[in-house]
Amino acid sequence: MQPRFFRPLVIALAIAAPLSLALAQKKKADGKYSHPNLMAADRLCSQAFTKLEAAQAANEYDLGGHAAKAKSLLKQAQDEIKLATAAADK
Repeated sequence: MQPRFFRPLVIALAIAAPLSLALAQKKKADGKYSHPNLMAADRLCSQAFTKLEAAQAANEYDLGGHAAKAKSLLKQAQDEIKLATAAADK
């Protein structure tokens, strides 16, 4: 069983990661974002993270640690997407 503060912390991270990337996106003169594919990739990572949380809750967090590892890898992927966005902005 996870500590009581674990779930709110995970939810806060799940919300903060995509928001930080969205804020980092730059708009072109025509009002469109300059990296729509990276934004879509980040959004899909966020959705996957949310689905993993739902799976964990439904299974009382008894998934052999695999869901937690998948969530960690999704967070890592979002970090890399943020770095890709920064590199594309150079």
